[in-house]
Amino acid sequence: MEGFPAVFYSEPAVLGLLANAVSAFLVCMQNFSKFNTSISAGGVENILAGVHLILIGGISQLIAGFLSFRKYDHLSGTAFLAFSALWSSYGATRIIVGSESSVQNSSSVDILSQIPVHEGAVAGLVAYIVIAFILSFCSATVNYIMPFVFGALTLTLIFEAVGLFGNWALVVSGVLELIIVLCGLYGAGALLLKGITQRYVLPGFGNSLFNVLLLGSANRNSSKNTGEEKKKNTKYAEPMALGYLCDTISPFIMLFFCFGYITNFYVGCIWISINVLSQMCSSYYSYLRDDVYYATKFAFHGIFWLVQSWEAFTISVVLKSEDITLSRQSLVGDWFFVAVSCIFCFLSFNKELLEVIHNAAFVVMTVARIQQIPSKAGYIFFGVTCIIFTAISLYTTFASLVNSIAEKVLIPIGNVLISKDKFQNVLSWGKKCLKKHGEEAEIKENFRSRPSDPLFYICNGLAALAAIQHSLNDGIQARLSIPWVLIPGAIIQLYVSRIDVQGGRRFGSVLPFCFSAVWATWVWLRFAGSLLGISTDNDGGFTAGAIAFLVINLFLITFATHANIVLLLVTLVMESVIVSFLLFTLERLPLQLEITVLSVFSIICLYGFLASMTNCLFNKELIPLGPAIFKKQEPEKKVDVSSSCILPESRRTSGLRTIAKTLESGGVCGIPTDTVYALAASCKHPDAIRRIYSIKERPSEKPICICISNLEQLRVINPPFSPLLWRFMDLVYPGGISCIVKKGEWLKRLGVGPAYEYVGTTDSIMIRVPDHSVTAHLTDMTGPLAITSANPSGESDSTHHDHVIR
Repeated sequence: MEGFPAVFYSEPAVLGLLANAVSAFLVCMQNFSKFNTSISAGGVENILAGVHLILIGGISQLIAGFLSFRKYDHLSGTAFLAFSALWSSYGATRIIVGSESSVQNSSSVDILSQIPVHEGAVAGLVAYIVIAFILSFCSATVNYIMPFVFGALTLTLIFEAVGLFGNWALVVSGVLELIIVLCGLYGAGALLLKGITQRYVLPGFGNSLFNVLLLGSANRNSSKNTGEEKKKNTKYAEPMALGYLCDTISPFIMLFFCFGYITNFYVGCIWISINVLSQMCSSYYSYLRDDVYYATKFAFHGIFWLVQSWEAFTISVVLKSEDITLSRQSLVGDWFFVAVSCIFCFLSFNKELLEVIHNAAFVVMTVARIQQIPSKAGYIFFGVTCIIFTAISLYTTFASLVNSIAEKVLIPIGNVLISKDKFQNVLSWGKKCLKKHGEEAEIKENFRSRPSDPLFYICNGLAALAAIQHSLNDGIQARLSIPWVLIPGAIIQLYVSRIDVQGGRRFGSVLPFCFSAVWATWVWLRFAGSLLGISTDNDGGFTAGAIAFLVINLFLITFATHANIVLLLVTLVMESVIVSFLLFTLERLPLQLEITVLSVFSIICLYGFLASMTNCLFNKELIPLGPAIFKKQEPEKKVDVSSSCILPESRRTSGLRTIAKTLESGGVCGIPTDTVYALAASCKHPDAIRRIYSIKERPSEKPICICISNLEQLRVINPPFSPLLWRFMDLVYPGGISCIVKKGEWLKRLGVGPAYEYVGTTDSIMIRVPDHSVTAHLTDMTGPLAITSANPSGESDSTHHDHVIR
């Protein structure tokens, strides 16, 4: 392919609005059909409708949400992922209804025939009604098309919930769904034209129904004005609102079960599980923003809701005829939830008051779920705490969304309770364990600084504590323990492994992946063996597998000796855990040994979570993880990179000439600018610009701008700029502002001829005049340069020359 594709960012809201419109149309047609025939839709029709809702409303909107987060669009990213979970859940409900109808028509006995689908679905619909209303209100501060779409969706959900009990509401719901279709199609068309023409052709976007600043005034005592600036990565939108939104839906559905409205948690479990997938997306985007706190918090909350929902499913569906009181009181996994949530609450003292209140409410909720509380009283207590937590999460969602849109504190969230410096002093006892002569040791590029470590310790600690059994023959307790061990130990730990791969630590991902396999095998034989008809008598493969795990874990122990003491202890005790599993396969397991090693393993993981979370938050080793047993000895000298690149000093004239000569010969150079370090290539050499894309793994659809030394270079060639644009550039240049202008023949006169197709888009080009002496003199010597930030695509900018060298 001769040409080089360079296009502007697309408008992912087109896909999101179309997904909502098509999904609403599918439900509308089914509602009208059901009302006209006065009978329920058949099993096949419901199954097909459910599949289409999941594919169109769920997956398509999921993609739109991902792209919106990459475009730094807080509202669209949150809304599309939330409604993706809604349509997917509603589609899954339709599939269950269709399956139930097929079972009843065939007169066969199946668990589906006993599912009260309406009870489970109404809880989810009511939860999303409130969320849709908040999203419609917030969207009114951005444009005046989305409020109609989301507002009609709010009313639709109301009548869909009523329609579960009376067909008359389906007609009203169908009319409202037609409004969603019309507004959604218009909005998609308007954004599509905007993406093509790069201007608003149709009204509806670009203006809002009311100014978001009318909601309040900035809190002058907020953290942003007291020196406690939050981390901000402008490559991705803030996912906090989405995480809190999911924390609103899950407890709302759970409280219906706690108060006895839902007797069978089959449908409710599906709704919560799909909602947790959205919460894991908020965790992942928090990780991409280098925000370890929210990445770990939302994943931890997702684990809690998954475990609680699948335990409720097991109790209400699988064990509904069994006496589970004594078996449930023997479980101790909830104590780990309590401990971790208390640590989160303690660490949030460095954040705003609202965050502390939210974490404190979660602590109370985890206490309410302690298994030793009698079941009836425990469910009422848990239901009350779910109501409180839902209300707090709802307010936090609204505050996070509005404040993100306005980029200032409009909705009160309270002041920071303890400043960062004071909070570090509270934790300063950990420094005494570091032999650094009293100096604070900043975390370097080593294993201890991995953002996935806190979640890694949570998953393994919870799985270990939940795996403790008071008897080897209690089948009921074993069934109740399946979600407690399988979800954190196997499923979520695969997510931890994925984070490690994303961070470039591919060997580090082996550790959580291997531990995930251990816990999955543990559940398979230890807990689900009786259900699957597997025992140590008829399957000796588990003995061989346990021996294989022992050997593999020896290699992990060797790896941990190069990391830190805590990780080494985790791998050593895991060896004892695998030995217990081996003894179980040989029917020689002393129960006291298993309980001891699992308890010790859980305690070590709890400390590992506390230390790694604290150290990642403050970027200092405040709580010691311990040194590596074997350290890689390297001579203390600067890295010699002469074999791969030269390092001329840009402050010297000779060095500047060397850089210019390299660029003129088709090379790529890292140069300083007035903002961050950049990769530069001469516009005379298109191949060098191609190399920039290859070096930083930059997507081909992302355009590269050009840099010139002064405005006189532009005035000489007389481009067709308006007087207003010339006046603006006179005011801001040289400086950090970039101007996007239309391409033309003037670019070739400027010296960009050979690279005309390789910089900017097909129609536009971004121009910079940096306020930096080195860059200005360099472009005087070479002519226009194609530049982009010197960092791997999607990662943090390079603010030091060492970053560029690495």
